[in-house]
Amino acid sequence: MADSDVRLQPKKKGLTRRQKRSLSRGAQYVVFGAAVIVFAVTADWGRLKNQFAQWDIAKEMFPDVITLALKNTVLYTASGFVLGLVLGLVIALMRLSSVGPYRWVAGVYIEIFRGLPALLIFVFIGVAVPLAFPGTEIVGGTYGKAALGLGLIGAAYMAETFRAGIQAVPKGQLEAARSLGFSPARAMVSVIIPQAFRIILPPLTNELIMLFKDSSLVLLLGVTLEERELSKYGRDLASTTANSTPILVAGLCYLLVTIPLGFVVRRMEAKAQEAVK
Repeated sequence: MADSDVRLQPKKKGLTRRQKRSLSRGAQYVVFGAAVIVFAVTADWGRLKNQFAQWDIAKEMFPDVITLALKNTVLYTASGFVLGLVLGLVIALMRLSSVGPYRWVAGVYIEIFRGLPALLIFVFIGVAVPLAFPGTEIVGGTYGKAALGLGLIGAAYMAETFRAGIQAVPKGQLEAARSLGFSPARAMVSVIIPQAFRIILPPLTNELIMLFKDSSLVLLLGVTLEERELSKYGRDLASTTANSTPILVAGLCYLLVTIPLGFVVRRMEAKAQEAVK
């Protein structure tokens, strides 16, 4: 009888998987909230306000911070992105080529320009090129040098993005184009590359955001007052006013562009996932 009573006793159940997740999430919220409270209580908000939030200094930055600094930043980024897009596509096609030397050259280019810090590339363009080729001027002056630097950096990353996109297009698309009488080159240009573009739009937008931030290195080329981008403009005013408010305003201007671009990336990724489903 005692044995049957023991067998009839219900087994104790532990926490379900959902309960464990809820408990873990709740613990994370508590830790995060505690960290925020500690930061809010211990930070010297008065000193931060005096150093980073002087309204009078911020007000004097307008409209030049938009019409000059932000405009130049966008111009540098756009020109570098276009150059990187074209060069990256060429390198990606070389990488996929059946000709050995093309693949080797493309591979070496990608490894070098992905491995080198962007700062060194701008130093090379601003210092080494004039020394190696005396009297040679890059077309467009500072804007041309900035486009070249950002383009060389972006092309190394975009080439791999293009390669992945081209390889993601079903092989049947190329075979169908060839069966219609398309040459390999025409099939690649008319059929494969347009489909690859649709696949790689989100990562290409991420590359644009990266180049937008890397445009701060243009100051290494020796810019004039009218050629300053956001970082240089903010640093110059911070030195003049002995206050960091201009740097904060410049940072907010970066976010004015990068946050909407990030939203666009998320929307495109969501649409791509819906299309797959």
